[in-house]
Amino acid sequence: MIQSIDLNAIQSAIKEKYKKVSCSPEGNFKYPTGKKGAEALGYDSTLIEAASQELIFLFCGIGCPFSAGKINTEETILDIGCGGGFDMFCASKLVGPKGKVYGLELSRDMAEKAKNNLSLASARNINIQIGSSEQLPFESSTFDAVISNGVFNLSPEKEKTYSEIFRVLKPGGRLQFADMVLKEELPPGEISAKAWSH
Repeated sequence: MIQSIDLNAIQSAIKEKYKKVSCSPEGNFKYPTGKKGAEALGYDSTLIEAASQELIFLFCGIGCPFSAGKINTEETILDIGCGGGFDMFCASKLVGPKGKVYGLELSRDMAEKAKNNLSLASARNINIQIGSSEQLPFESSTFDAVISNGVFNLSPEKEKTYSEIFRVLKPGGRLQFADMVLKEELPPGEISAKAWSH
């Protein structure tokens, strides 16, 4: 159990890491990123091929949230931790022109990259906001589905994150995410903020 959590220090470390990732994910992760990563994780090949080189280059997800269930046309979707925008792009294609996709990103640098990438991809049904998963800037009962890819492990306040997700989901809404978990207990003592961003 972690004794001391400095949320601001943790968020600052995460922002710093993803500022670097916004330039290039290569060398920042211990798994494949970009097109190779998306292919290895089982993303639909037509979505991968439809994505621009800039959009797929910044992909650094650890799974495919779309494999957890179908995204339907005309739905309203939230992508928590939208990164460079690849999962938003996929969701945009799946919901179609009458659907809407919102992205939330802690890192201003990544949010700007996502906006640029999605604009170049002519995704018109998207909206990206900057904020944290612990305090979602959306009305209650807004989304048909919330997706996320490798983000919840970065939150030191997971109960707040999940509470917020269930607040913004419509009744019967779905949470579809991919993430990593720690199988062993952490060593005793204070954990540095930098550890949360690796």
